[in-house]
Amino acid sequence: MVAQIRVGLSVALMLLLSGPVHADALQCRGGTVQEGDTRASLLQKCGPPQLQDSFCAPVFQNKSLVPTPPGSSAAPCEQIDDWTYDRSPGRPSTTVRLRAGAVQSIRPQNPPR
Repeated sequence: MVAQIRVGLSVALMLLLSGPVHADALQCRGGTVQEGDTRASLLQKCGPPQLQDSFCAPVFQNKSLVPTPPGSSAAPCEQIDDWTYDRSPGRPSTTVRLRAGAVQSIRPQNPPR
């Protein structure tokens, strides 16, 4: 009897801890996009975004800015792209952040109030 309870509790704990395959994912008609996927894979699976924003983020190494090369007036930076996809009616839009040509994060937007 005790062994059966232990097995039951073990199975319940495994199911509880396993959760979804990947919490930060975007389901599109062409497949599921996850962190680490390439820009090309995102475009193939989800198509072009409804909104697109880009900015240049400072580059850090060892918690300090990367030194600017001699003779250069520009601070070193890395291109970051935020692509927003409208999912379906009643569900919040999702923003996919791309860094160095790969999906860095996937986050749902707060619905308007």
